[in-house]
Formats: sequence, structure tokens, C-alpha cells
Amino acid sequence: MKLGLIVTFLFPVLVFTASGVEKHNLPFSWDTVPVYAHLANMSEDFTPEQLDFLAEHFDFITIEKGQAKRKHGSTEKGFAIAVQELKKRNAQAKVLFYWNAAIHIGGYEAGETFPEDGRLISKQGEPMTIFNSSFYDLSRTDVQNWWADTADMAVRELGADGIFVDAVGKFSNASRRRSLTDVKIEALNNGMVSMVQETRNKIGPSKLLIQNGVSDTPGNIGTRLLNVTDGAMKEHFVSATPGKKEELAENIELLQKVAKSGKVLVIKTWPGFDWRDKETMSKPREERAKMAQEAITFPLACFLIVAEPYSYFCYTWGYQGNDTGTFVWYPELDKPLGPPKGDAQHKGWKYKREFAHASVFVDIETGESLIEWK
Repeated sequence: MKLGLIVTFLFPVLVFTASGVEKHNLPFSWDTVPVYAHLANMSEDFTPEQLDFLAEHFDFITIEKGQAKRKHGSTEKGFAIAVQELKKRNAQAKVLFYWNAAIHIGGYEAGETFPEDGRLISKQGEPMTIFNSSFYDLSRTDVQNWWADTADMAVRELGADGIFVDAVGKFSNASRRRSLTDVKIEALNNGMVSMVQETRNKIGPSKLLIQNGVSDTPGNIGTRLLNVTDGAMKEHFVSATPGKKEELAENIELLQKVAKSGKVLVIKTWPGFDWRDKETMSKPREERAKMAQEAITFPLACFLIVAEPYSYFCYTWGYQGNDTGTFVWYPELDKPLGPPKGDAQHKGWKYKREFAHASVFVDIETGESLIEWK
């Protein structure tokens, strides 16, 4: 395929501190596409068959909020059982505890010791909520300490290999800016950084901290936290179609820089639908799996354009329940890949990259994509 003149990316100096993740013994290999799982089942424990599947296919997993809480009464109990059963089957797997950094989600035993008056109040004097849950007032040190202590407990007592820190940018979006003063938002973001740093101090350097949200903009909360955490998830990187090519190009450049810094990078991609799509979710599971199979090349090609050591591919249509894609497997994920032969190259909206056993091409303007497996 002729692409004409090829231009190689030049990367500016990053504004966050890169840290080697080898100290965590996080498994990584270029043998096949490196993958990551992120899921929970609120109703029941994972079945033996599901545990076998997860242990066979994934070495890096986050157990989401609410795991088996309807059966056991709390996320903590369900999480502890899931970790124990996964480690029996795959001793090298790293399993993270989901812990929201901004929203006080129910279903946790830790909620029983949440500080009195620790919920966030708007500048109009009203409690601030989202999805029927309140926000943490992270300007308070007692709330920060409670959050860090719970994260530490998950590592020490529940068997977690680290913490998935969700919702790191929630205080800075447009909705919150209508309800909070700039001074309060700055105090909340400062509190979040202090809270995550305290968590690092408590759990130690050998445990993982992965944040949901990535940035390299100086002063951005995501950038500030990357000085403390081991890496990040990019939750809405790409779907089955390119969307806005300019935005995707910016995200590709950002993720290349973060990945090259040595940070862990989880890249969440989507098959063109998700759990909120009622029409698609009403279709039989086999039909959804077929749709996802037909759509995988573009998201996977975009991942391979940016991937570096400790980059992981996640491709599902949701997080909760048994039928949101984690237990669907794709032939591409078993094919030999091998390490990249160099950086991705591009001309305009067309990108290409060579691996030992694959040639990758993607056009983020048209959506054309091709992975030639050797």
C-alpha cells in the first residue's frame, strides 16, 4: 500500500515523572496483543467457567464496583472472593480494586465509616449528586484519609495488587463549574492529589495505582496525578469508526507520549455500541459478538499505532454483568505479534507501523484499517 512521504513523530519532553513499572512485576509480552479486563457482576460471584476464562486470557484485571454485592452484601466481600479464585488459577495475575476518587458510590462496607458531613455542597448550598450518589468533599483531610485508608485496606486485607482510581477529572468539567467556585474546584483537585499521594505512601511503591483519565497539559489534574500514579486508562479512545479525525489525531499523539514515558497505559476501545444501546443489547449475545468481531480491526489498529511496553488493549461494550464483552474472544488476540520494529509513522491522517509479525495501517479520516498478520 503506497503512502508517499512518511513523517515520524517527534515527542516533546513530558511534564510528568515517568516511573519504571517493572518493580510491580506486571506481566507484559509482545508475543500476542497485550490485553486487560475490567468487569464485575453485581448479582453473583464469577462462575468457575468465567474464572477459568479470565485466568487463561488475562494477566491484568480490574474488578469493578459492586462485585457480587447482592449475594455477599458488599463490594469488599465479593472482591476478596474473586481475587482469591483468580489467583488460584493464575498466580501471576495483577488484580486491581476499583475505587472512585470523586463519587461516593454505595455498596461498600467502607461507607459505614465515611466522615460525617464529608459530602460536597454546591455554592448554592445544596448537596451535589450524580446518578443518585453524592460527591466527596476532597478539600477535607478526613475524607482524604478515609479514602486512602480504604485503598490500603483493599491491598492489605482483600488481596488487591493495587487500586484503579476512577473519575479523576469529575470536579473540573462544565457541569461542576456551574455549581462550584473556581477556588473550591482547585481545593478539591489539590485534595485529590494529596489523597492519591497518601495512598501511594500507605500501599508502598510495589503496588499499582492506575488512574482513569490521561493528560499531558501542565496543571491538569490528570497530568498532576501521573506524577504519583503508575499509569492511566484512556477510557474512550476509539470506537468502530473514527469520529472526529482531529480529536483522534490529538489522542494518538498524547497516548504515544504517555506510553513512551514508561507509564502503564490501558486503552479502552469500543465496537460501535455499548450497554446503553437498548436496541443492540436486545439482540442475542451471539449477534453482538459477531458485530464486535466485524468491528475490531479499526480499534485494534489504532491501539497498535500507540502501544509501547506496558500498554494494554481492552475491547468490550461495558463493564457490569456477564454479557458486556469480556467473555468474548477474538482470533486476532491469539495471533503472533512480536515487538514493534519502530515508532508509528504517518502522513496526514494515514498511519502505519511494523511489528515482527504484523503490518498495521489505519486511516483515521476514512476509517480504513488493515492488519496483515505474517
